[in-house]
This record gives sequence, structure tokens and C-alpha cells, in this order.
Amino acid sequence: MYDRQLAINYAKNWWDKRNPAFYNFDKLGGDCTNFVSQCLVLGKIEMDVSPLGWYYYSLNNRAPAFTGVEQLFNYSVSNNKNVGVRCKLTTIDQLEIGDIIQLCQRKPVFNHCVLITKIDGTPSLETIFVTCHTNDVYNKRLSDYFYTKIRFLKILN
Repeated sequence: MYDRQLAINYAKNWWDKRNPAFYNFDKLGGDCTNFVSQCLVLGKIEMDVSPLGWYYYSLNNRAPAFTGVEQLFNYSVSNNKNVGVRCKLTTIDQLEIGDIIQLCQRKPVFNHCVLITKIDGTPSLETIFVTCHTNDVYNKRLSDYFYTKIRFLKILN
């Protein structure tokens, strides 16, 4: 069972540094999805070690869904197993801390992934705060981001 508070605690502890247990993907396209996946694992979501799963052991032994924005989306919304992250697309008003937001920023595909670490009132662009890697931020207001498209992922685990 996903422990949202454990995921938030991990994000708070690691938002501005890199856990040496995981490769830093900053110079390989960005570390945002890798960081969100780390938060989920430390929030007690069990890795799916199947060939097309969601897992990380090392740079050369990992699933694309653990570190790629589109791959995490495709995996998580189609996963119906008892392991690995399971999500559904939702609306902003259904979000809670520990859920995922993905942004499309100046590119034709979604390219940034953030974890909701604080909601101050009814969920909205102004009241949701997120934490992420690549451009490391902690509790940044969602309305402060530039994006052309946005999608909200509700974690079902």
C-alpha cells in the first residue's frame, strides 16, 4: 500500500541532492522521472521486475518506465498487476499529495514529471505545490510553471 507521507518525506530529504543508490540522469535527458520513481519506491510501491515493468537496480539494469516521462505514463496507466505503480488520468480536483503531474514544456511530447508534495486548500494550479529534480525545486507552486499541456496522474496503489 502506497504511503504518500513516506514519499513526501523522501522528496523533502532528497530534492536538492542525489541519492547515490540511483544514477543521476541530469546529463542524460533529466532526472525528474527517476526522482519521482524513487519517491514512489520509498513510499512502499513494490517494483515490477517483469521485462516491461517498473524497476531500477543500476544504470544498465532498469526499466525505461522508471526513468522516462512517457514510459512511466504508458506503464502506469496500463498496469493492472499488484506490483509496480498504477495510475489513472484524473482531473485536478481529484489530486492529493503523492500524486504525479506531467508537463509538456516547449516540446511536442510530455517531458517533465513532478510529485505533489503540498496542497493548500482545494486542489488548483494555485494551491498545488510540487517537488522535482533536473531543475531542483521543493514545494514550487504549480501555477509558476510554463507548459503547453498538463496531465494529472492519480496513484491507485
